[in-house]
Amino acid sequence: MNASQPLAKPTACIALSDGTVFYGRGFGAVGETVAELVFNTAMTGYQEIMTDPSYAGQVVTFTFPHVGNTGTTSEDDETAEPVAAGMVVKWDPTEPSNWRSTADLESWLAAKGRIGIGGIDTRRLTRAIRQQGAPHVALAHDPAGNFDIEALVAKARGWKGLVGLDLAKDVSCTQSYRWDEQLWAWPEGYTRREGAGLRVVAIDYGAKRNILRCLASAGCDVTVLPATATAEDVLALNPEGVFLSNGPGDPAATGEYAVPMIQGVLAADLPVFGICLGHQMLALALGGRTLKMNHGHHGANHPVKDVTTGKVEITSMNHGFTVDSQTLPKGVMETHVSLFDGSNCGIAVEGKPVFSVQYHPEASPGPQDSYYLFHRFADAIRARRAA
Repeated sequence: MNASQPLAKPTACIALSDGTVFYGRGFGAVGETVAELVFNTAMTGYQEIMTDPSYAGQVVTFTFPHVGNTGTTSEDDETAEPVAAGMVVKWDPTEPSNWRSTADLESWLAAKGRIGIGGIDTRRLTRAIRQQGAPHVALAHDPAGNFDIEALVAKARGWKGLVGLDLAKDVSCTQSYRWDEQLWAWPEGYTRREGAGLRVVAIDYGAKRNILRCLASAGCDVTVLPATATAEDVLALNPEGVFLSNGPGDPAATGEYAVPMIQGVLAADLPVFGICLGHQMLALALGGRTLKMNHGHHGANHPVKDVTTGKVEITSMNHGFTVDSQTLPKGVMETHVSLFDGSNCGIAVEGKPVFSVQYHPEASPGPQDSYYLFHRFADAIRARRAA
């Protein structure tokens, strides 16, 4: 059926695997893409979201209507190129009004090869995702408005989905590199960390730049390794701590090569800190399991409770899989839970500086309640160094 049909001839459409079709105005790149559809409730940071490697294989519906009003700037890219397959918005992007903007959203998307569609009833679309689960969709943009709907629906139905799919290798770096850029601050902007720091190896499953900046700002001398790095590769750098980054895809699939590496690092008794996919990788390495969620958590307003202190933090999240807390072995405790649905949001190994969280404490975009986790990791390294 046609869920929304504007009077003017549409130049884009999004076809769901159940046969529902939404019509709107296309912008950005011309063409087609097939992916999983998720919604994001953040009110800022659309550029950071589109360039977050955790969105590989996904089209993002933005529930906030004013998308595009601040334009784009290369300073806000979380990786070199957009990773999300496309974007769905309520209102067409307007002319940017921000002193940092260097290009409007439509031009930026076109240059980056990503499709956008505006004029969509995103409230209805979001309700459908919540009720039915994240659907497989085909997003098409044709300025002439010519669409083969049956073919688009067939492509959406034929897409294999994210379960069993390892995407970390697709978005990871291909060779190691050093990182010393720190968090943005007025008026200097981004600055470089100087002097000797805490030797940290960061495993790149799809790392966001702001996560690496947080590590650098916490005093870490960061060396980034590809997702496929082995324990021997990591330990050869003589690290004082190991960081496991965020990333896309099915953690069980990525775990086939990541889990042995993490277990080797754990055997070396090093401090370990994981975020998002890195959290799931750590849980798998410790003996836990992961599950595919109905529609996942995507937004910058997710309340999480630290069960060890009773403190509630408002966090930024982006994940479609979750750690099954019922499978955590003895000696691994659940430290954080979602106040939306009670799902696991953090673990720690009892008596060791090994911990991880499901959410994104780097806050890009999002609240800054959880910055302290980077300093907790750095403090654990300093304590081990002092001992």
